[in-house]
Amino acid sequence: MRIYPDSFAFTLLLGLLSSLPTFGIDMILPSLSDTAADLGATQAEAGLAMSAYLLGLGAALPVYGPVSDRFGRKPIMIFGCVVIVIASVGCIWSHSLLELLLFRVLQGAGASGPGLAAVSIVGDLFDGAAARAKMSNVVFAVNIVPMIAPSLGAALMAVGGWRTIYLVPIAGGSLLLGAIRGFPESARIDPTIRLDPALIVHNYLRVLLHPVCVGNILCNAAAAGAVFAYITGSSLFFIDALGLSTFQYGLIFGTGSLAVMIGAFFNKRLDRWGVSPGQMILPGLALSTLLATCLLLTAIAGSQSIVMVMSAMIGVALSFGLISPNAMNGALRPMPDIMGSISAVMTFVQMICAAASSALVASLFDGRSALSMAVVMLLFCLAAIASYVGVIGAARRRDPATR
Repeated sequence: MRIYPDSFAFTLLLGLLSSLPTFGIDMILPSLSDTAADLGATQAEAGLAMSAYLLGLGAALPVYGPVSDRFGRKPIMIFGCVVIVIASVGCIWSHSLLELLLFRVLQGAGASGPGLAAVSIVGDLFDGAAARAKMSNVVFAVNIVPMIAPSLGAALMAVGGWRTIYLVPIAGGSLLLGAIRGFPESARIDPTIRLDPALIVHNYLRVLLHPVCVGNILCNAAAAGAVFAYITGSSLFFIDALGLSTFQYGLIFGTGSLAVMIGAFFNKRLDRWGVSPGQMILPGLALSTLLATCLLLTAIAGSQSIVMVMSAMIGVALSFGLISPNAMNGALRPMPDIMGSISAVMTFVQMICAAASSALVASLFDGRSALSMAVVMLLFCLAAIASYVGVIGAARRRDPATR
C-alpha cells in the first residue's frame, strides 16, 4: 500500500519518524536505578546511557545529511531503522555497563536517520503554509513523547525489568521498516553529483554562510535552549528546592509538553488563516522573553512562587510551539537542493544549545530558587530575538528578495 503525502497514513509516518529518536531519551529514565544495580554500576555511571545515546545521535548527523541529499531519504531511514533494531537487541543482551553504553551509542546513531529524514521530507514535499503545518506535526510528535515515554517505560519495567524497555525501539524500528516500503522517495536526486569530502564541506559552508538559513537555525536552537532551561531548572526547583514528589513533578512537567503541542496546534490554525511566519515568531519571542524577565525579577526578589515558575514554563513552551515550525521551515527554504545537510546542521546546533542550557542551569543552581533557570532562559530568549531580528532582519534589509 502506497503512502501519499496528503493522507493520514503519511501524518502517522511523519510522527513516528520524528518521535522515535526522542523515545530513546525519555523511555529509559525510570530504569536507570535498576540498570545500575543489575550491571554492578553506580547510578551516575548508569546515567551515562543518556550521554552515550546523545553522542551517537549527534555524531551521525553530519554523515546522514549529505548522504540523504545524494541518495535520498529512504536509504537513511532504512539504514537507521535496521541499526536501531540491532542496537536495541544488543542493549537487551548487555551484561556489562560498557556493552550497554556501546550499544546505546549505536542506537542513537541509528535513531538520528529517521529523525533527520522527517524534517527533510517536509521540505521536499511541501511549501508555504502546508510546509509549516506539517512541521507543526513534527514538533507536536516530538513533544508528546515526554508525556508518555517515562510511563510506558515504567509499565514495561514492572512486567519484565529494565531490559524490556528496549523492546519499544525494536517495535518502532520494525514498524517503520514496514511502512517505509509504501512511501516513495521524496528527495529530488541528481545522479551526476558525486559524494566527495570537498563537496560536503562546500555544502555545509553554504548553509553556514547563508544569513536567512543561519538566522532561522539559531533562532530555533535558542528557543529550544530556553525550553531546556525550564526542563532542567524545573526539576531542580520543584524536587530539590521545594521537595515535591516525582509524581507531582511529573504532572507539572506534563503541562510544558502540552503547551508546546498547543502552540504547534495554533500554528497550524493561524497558517490556515493566512498569518505569516513572522507574525507568529515575533509574538512567540516577545511572550517567552517577557515571562522569562518576570521570572528573573521574581527570583531576584527571593520568591518561590510556583505560579510564576509554571507560568514561565508554559509560556516559553507555548512560544516554542509557535516559533519552531516556522523557523525550521524558514531554514530549509533558501537551498532546497541540500535540505538534508541543512536539517543536519539545524538538529546539531539545537542539540548543542539544549546541552549548554541544561549544563548552565545545573551548574548555577543555588539549591533554593529558580534563579539559574530564569537567567539561562532569558539569555536564550534574547539570543533567539537577536538571531531573528538581527541576522534575518539585516539580511532582508540588504536584499528584499530574501523575504
